[in-house]
Amino acid sequence: MEQGRVVPVSRLVDVVWPDDPPASARALVQTYVSSLRKAFARHGFPHVIDRHPPGYRIRLDKAMVDADVFTELVNEGQELARAGDCDQAADLFHKAISLCHGPALSGLDSAPLAAAARRLDELLLIAHSERFEVELSLGRCDHLAELSSLVARHAANERLRGQLMLTLYRLGRQADALACYREGRTALVDELGVEPGRQLQMLHNAILAGDSGLLEKSAHHGARRSTSVIPAQIPPATADFTGRGRERGGLVAALRGGSPGTHVVAGPGGSGKSTLGVWVAQQVADSFPDGQLYADLGGMSDTPATPGEVLAGFLRSLGIDDAYLPESTRERTELFRSLLAGRRTLLLFDDAAGERQLRPLLPGGPGCAVLVTSRGRLAGLAGATLTELDVFTDEEARELLGRIVGDERMADAAAAARLLTACENLPLAIRVAGARLATRRNLPLAVLAERLTDDRKRLDELSAGDLAVRSSIGLSYRRLTEPGKAALRRIGFFGIPEFNAWVVGWLLAVDHAAAEALLELLVDAQLVSFTGVDSTGVLCYRLHALVRIYARERADAEESPDALREAVGRVLTGWRALIDRIAVDAPPAEVVWRRPPPVEFEIPDSLTRRVLADPTGWLHRQELVLTVGVERAGAIGLHQVVGDFVSALTAQELKGANRFEFQSRVVAAALPAAARAGEPYDEALMLFELARLRMSEDRHGEARQHFGEALSTFRTLHDVRGQAAALAGLGIACRDSGHLTEALHFLDQAAALLQALDDAGGIGYVHRVRGSVRLEQGAYPAALVDLELSLRAYERAGSRRGVAYTVRSIGIYHRVCGKYAESLRACERAAEIFDEAGDQLMRSYAVRSHATARLRMGSPDRVCVDLERALSVAKESEDRWGQAMALHVLGQFHRVAGWSDGAEICLDEAMSLWEVMRSSLWRARTEHVLSLVYRDRGDVAAADTAYARACRVFREHNSREHVELQASAAVAGAATVL
Repeated sequence: MEQGRVVPVSRLVDVVWPDDPPASARALVQTYVSSLRKAFARHGFPHVIDRHPPGYRIRLDKAMVDADVFTELVNEGQELARAGDCDQAADLFHKAISLCHGPALSGLDSAPLAAAARRLDELLLIAHSERFEVELSLGRCDHLAELSSLVARHAANERLRGQLMLTLYRLGRQADALACYREGRTALVDELGVEPGRQLQMLHNAILAGDSGLLEKSAHHGARRSTSVIPAQIPPATADFTGRGRERGGLVAALRGGSPGTHVVAGPGGSGKSTLGVWVAQQVADSFPDGQLYADLGGMSDTPATPGEVLAGFLRSLGIDDAYLPESTRERTELFRSLLAGRRTLLLFDDAAGERQLRPLLPGGPGCAVLVTSRGRLAGLAGATLTELDVFTDEEARELLGRIVGDERMADAAAAARLLTACENLPLAIRVAGARLATRRNLPLAVLAERLTDDRKRLDELSAGDLAVRSSIGLSYRRLTEPGKAALRRIGFFGIPEFNAWVVGWLLAVDHAAAEALLELLVDAQLVSFTGVDSTGVLCYRLHALVRIYARERADAEESPDALREAVGRVLTGWRALIDRIAVDAPPAEVVWRRPPPVEFEIPDSLTRRVLADPTGWLHRQELVLTVGVERAGAIGLHQVVGDFVSALTAQELKGANRFEFQSRVVAAALPAAARAGEPYDEALMLFELARLRMSEDRHGEARQHFGEALSTFRTLHDVRGQAAALAGLGIACRDSGHLTEALHFLDQAAALLQALDDAGGIGYVHRVRGSVRLEQGAYPAALVDLELSLRAYERAGSRRGVAYTVRSIGIYHRVCGKYAESLRACERAAEIFDEAGDQLMRSYAVRSHATARLRMGSPDRVCVDLERALSVAKESEDRWGQAMALHVLGQFHRVAGWSDGAEICLDEAMSLWEVMRSSLWRARTEHVLSLVYRDRGDVAAADTAYARACRVFREHNSREHVELQASAAVAGAATVL
């Protein structure tokens, strides 16, 4: 099927194994090709297949391939038929058909070959039809049986049915010919919902009237031609027309119906409206024997065609002399409609400006059809059917590019994918890029793809001859009102992937209603796409990437940098105000450093209510938008606005999965912006945020470094709150890496500063962390004092999450003290609060603590199930600390249950995670449990080695285990703190 062209190995794999290729598919292809080469060599063709990366190529004389011989015979037969040599043509059609034995490629159940098989089957059907046509012109009717069989298999093929009707009529079987028509009409109506075409109807009427002209050898099964000129103005269809299968199928079926009506094809500039309109008109032209009229209305040009001008051209085409053309548009419309009354004519209007331009051009009779292409949806045309075009699907885009540049260049699949991504599957952009490649045969596809990835050059590259994406978008832009242009410019300049009316209102400093009206204007102009309604009920929109690039160009050219910076700053300030409002109802459970907003920013109650209905969900859904917004603001020098926004954002505890990429991108945008501005406050703030990010990633060493850098700057600036936040961060970073004495050193300083500031939330956080450190050290009474202080402070601050954190820590305190009932109650309460907050990750922490207490009590029922579920949640959330803790306790459970192998597997995996996180104290605790597993097996040497390593780390960190080991030599059975 593809001789002379390189067929990639991947395509051969797809053909041989369409659904489930084996792992060795590529090796099997090599084996099969080797077998084929040997088979050809045995028959005297040793060099038929050659290796040509990335696949193979077959080289054959066309005379050796029956499909090629068949195609050439059909083409030669058609040429002879057009030249009038019907005898010779019939002979060639016979020879072509004799080469076919059943359906093409029969027996091969391969979806990738289905299209090629359909093409050959269609060509065979054409060969049959052409043969019957020339035989009828020669007066022959000996093909009746064969023709009847074909019509039975292809009931909707009107050409074959017409030939059968004419054959029957010439054989004196008028009744059978009429019955054949009725059967065909029933099949068309039932299967396609359309009436027979005009030519078949005319043949039926002629047979019904007993027209003797049909008995003549040269009679065609259509009606006799009129001596008047019938307009046929539809332009030629694009040779490489691709895609739009659903749209073109629907339009063809509708236009061939009995009352075709008016159809509008709408879409953004470059979406292929005109191409589709012309292709459809060409397909249905035979259903409109009274002519086809065409007009380019120039709706997007500076001088759109007037209805009077278009009508004058149509009337001339219909035979009206200039001397008789009416003067007024109204009179021309009346004459035009009178001429079309009772006729079946197709009118194609390309690039309509609007309903007012189009209404005078519409015919009055039901038999005529109107097909209109327009960037507007023309909702004011009563009764019109709308077909909307978007960009191509990925498959359609690849097919179009392949048809333009050829299969060989498409072999670089990665470059083709990059190019199509840069074009965002816009047909015009693909066609322009393809044209550039087609006219520059030596230009690698990868080179153009690389050029298109640069936003600054993309529109320059997407220009070839009279095709240019920039000018296409510019036609729509120039027709906007000034406020509409400003809205598009600022949306494009901001560059966020999705937006709503609130964002547009902030960009333009207008109210919500005005912003909504402007967005509707941009949607009507096909410059903005409506993407749907988010979960808060807000309408969402987006810009096509190429429109965004154009809009940004216009913003840079037409607006001042200060005005653009102010616009972006308003959006980030609005977002910060929303996040601050969330914090009122859900204050954070840790110490945060915040600068008060410079001005009060009003947020409408309607927006606040929507966001507060699901604040965490809103933040999660907005991650990409917020990230791009922060990066854009940082790039244009809004360092203070960015710093304030990032601080507000990261203070919110995003429940669920760790979103490191999101946090990394916003901090990465803010930190260099602050550094470039040379503002110590902002730089210290971003170092603090970077340290918090490293903590969440379990990179404790880096976190300590950045907290220390931030602390130094805060001290230089005498910023007490900043110092407290950095000290608290250092405390928890030291705790998690096992440096317990250092942790207390920093936490004591933070507690003193926060008491002076009377920061209830901060006090709750520091005392909770300090209490957990004292638990680690075995200082239980002091730990309880800290935890109780923390609980009261969190309750005063109204932080439910803080309360849940502390209650869970109190549950751990009760467990290590042997008060299991109290521990279970505390863990259950913490789990309930986290569940109410929708935080499944922290709920899993509380559930794990609850399961651990039950394990200590000797009640292991459902412990394994709860621990496995906690492990699963931690994995889904990408929380390594939670995974390691769950594995640590699972190892203990399996040891108690007597499954030493399962215990060892879990404990080894936990130790690997502790090593990655550089948490030596917790690694030692896990290794201590592992030493007990070894001892249970009787492997005393391994047990002693592991035990000694663990004890050395306990001593270095002065942990509670070291205290207990000193107090008792029988520590082997002691429980470890979780």
